[in-house]
Amino acid sequence: MNIESEMRHRLTAAFAPERLEVVNESHRHAGHSGDDGSGESHFAVLIRSAALAPLGRVARHRAVHQALGDLVGRIHALAIDAA
Repeated sequence: MNIESEMRHRLTAAFAPERLEVVNESHRHAGHSGDDGSGESHFAVLIRSAALAPLGRVARHRAVHQALGDLVGRIHALAIDAA
């Protein structure tokens, strides 16, 4: 399973989101710092979930990082828009 699919799976399992977008933006960073040539180095996540709504911004980001677990260490950059 590729990283994008695994991210979708883990975030869906953790938060049962009403809306989830996982976008691989690696192609936009080709040749830049952090580009490991895998095509799976930079991602953006938009997630809307009742489970995240009562949390503050930092707590939402921490919850997303926790749900993604070891995947966070396998990528260079992760932009999160969570509510």
